[in-house]
Formats: sequence, C-alpha cells, structure tokens
Amino acid sequence: MSERNGLGRRRLLTSAALGGATIVGASALGGLDADAAFAAPMPSLDPAVSTSVFVDGRVGQIRRGVLDVVEADGTHKLIQLTNATSIWKLETVTAEAVEVGDGLYARGVQMPDGSVAADAVWVNIVNLYVTIRGIERSRLHLSHGRNAMVGNIVEKKTTASFRGGALTSNLSQLRIGHHAQVLGAWRPADDSVDIARISVGH
Repeated sequence: MSERNGLGRRRLLTSAALGGATIVGASALGGLDADAAFAAPMPSLDPAVSTSVFVDGRVGQIRRGVLDVVEADGTHKLIQLTNATSIWKLETVTAEAVEVGDGLYARGVQMPDGSVAADAVWVNIVNLYVTIRGIERSRLHLSHGRNAMVGNIVEKKTTASFRGGALTSNLSQLRIGHHAQVLGAWRPADDSVDIARISVGH
C-alpha cells in the first residue's frame, strides 16, 4: 500500500478522532490510556495547557529521539521525545516502540526552533463505531461504514464492556451483529486494529 493510501486509511479509521481540546483533557487528567485520550476536556485547566500545540501526522524518520512527522498537508514537524514524554501504543510504552510509518497525535510545547517538545503522544490510536461481522479466537471481523477490517484480540490487553458494565477480559458475550465502539491501535503493516477496548450496548 502506498504511503498516501496508508495515511488516508488511518484518517478513515480515526473518523471520531482526537481534537486539540480532547488532548488537553487527557493531559490534564493525567491519563494516557485510550479512554483518557478521548475524554472530554476538564472545565478548568492549568494555564500552561493553553500554550500547548497539537500535531497529527505520520512518522517519516526517527533520529535520536526526534520524530520527523509529516502532516496531511505535507508539512514536516519535528517532535522531541524526552524522559518526561508519555507514549501510548495500545499500552504505555517507551520511545523505542515508535516506528517509521506510525501515525501519531502529539501534544506539547513549541520550542524556539519550531520543533515540539511532547508531553503526551498517542501512536496509531483509533476510535471506531463498528458492527461485528465474524468472531474468531484471536480476531474479530468488523465493518466500519462500508469498510471491512480485522480487530485483533490481544492477550492480557483487550477488554470489553457490555451495556455500560465493568471492563472484563471475558469476550464470550460478543455476538455477530453487535454494534460496538472500539478503542485501539492501528497496525500500519496490514490495516488491522489491535483492540484495547470494545464496548457493546453503551
């Protein structure tokens, strides 16, 4: 798949994706999981938050902890990862987990040289409303609008919520035809999604 098509696919997958305000909310809450990334902004925040900037793009190069991110309009942004940067890629990870080709959302502070020192980065995060079309032991076949996709069930990471109940690793209540919300991490290599959480009847 070409880079342009891959980026277009990621944008499709993030049809209910993050905006700047929701990133602010996530950071202010101190959370980095998939739920925190899509949380509503808090009514009162640290004044420093308002000076933050938001970058959405795809990683083109990685050099010594600096990500060269290409945005949709072709603009390049340099994202500096530090020891204080929180990084999510299905779970909290280190900078070594970020790869060329990954899509990301980053929030941070713009530096005098134009780069962004990131305090929070979400790698390949997606928020999808889907219909379950097939169920296998290690994956779900899903449809998102007219698009078919695979949702990977990741051992010890994938959880489910049914009708607003508590999260559980027991997925036995999933049924073909269920409408669900999926929070997870897109895999650029094959366009599948690793499922962090699937919610049915919420």
